Amino acid sequence: MKVTPAHIERMEKLTFASVYPHYISKIEKKGRTIEELQTVIQWLTGFDAKKTQELIDEKVTFKTFFERSNLHPNAHLIKGVICGYRIEEIENELTKNVRYLDKLVDELAKGRKMEKILREK
Repeated sequence: MKVTPAHIERMEKLTFASVYPHYISKIEKKGRTIEELQTVIQWLTGFDAKKTQELIDEKVTFKTFFERSNLHPNAHLIKGVICGYRIEEIENELTKNVRYLDKLVDELAKGRKMEKILREK
């Protein structure tokens, strides 16, 4: 996926706090919990619940969010299509990281088993 400079700028300015409530809504509608969502976020980024809340309160952008994260070494195993784009083909690192998180939230909402979501087996 090749993205335009405008798309990159939009992703850089988008705040994690503005998207997080949508993640909660999506997973709760499907019977999943905020604790499970936090497990997924922590696996991908290394942020525990307290740190995640601090970043929400600070209203960090996704750019800052992922700059401060320690991306899981198995994040590259997240594959598939999200928002109409194949994750493996996304070239911009920030866009790819945001789509990794989107894909994990989507898998959680679809009822996938946690060990599959966390790429354990």
